[in-house]
Amino acid sequence: MIAEIAKRGYQMDDQRHQVDDNYKAFQTLLPSIIALHQDKYALMKDGAAVGFYSTLEDAYMTANQFYKDQPFSVQKVTDAPIDLGFFSHAVLVR
Repeated sequence: MIAEIAKRGYQMDDQRHQVDDNYKAFQTLLPSIIALHQDKYALMKDGAAVGFYSTLEDAYMTANQFYKDQPFSVQKVTDAPIDLGFFSHAVLVR
């Protein structure tokens, strides 16, 4: 039981780390993609943009198909600040 709890804790930390890394990579990439992908959604995996989609739903469905049990995140390609409040498009798989 304790080993399983520790394993889940490690997985959550790893997932949060992955999402943080994806966001940092997205911020670095943003100036070079904004002109071509404005208002699309970037699917981020392992610190790289692996695709751009017209809708959040398309990005999420693709990610869920290819990375079902792995952490990924989706970021809107925009230069306007967005306040997501409590909601975030970063997906933590449990």
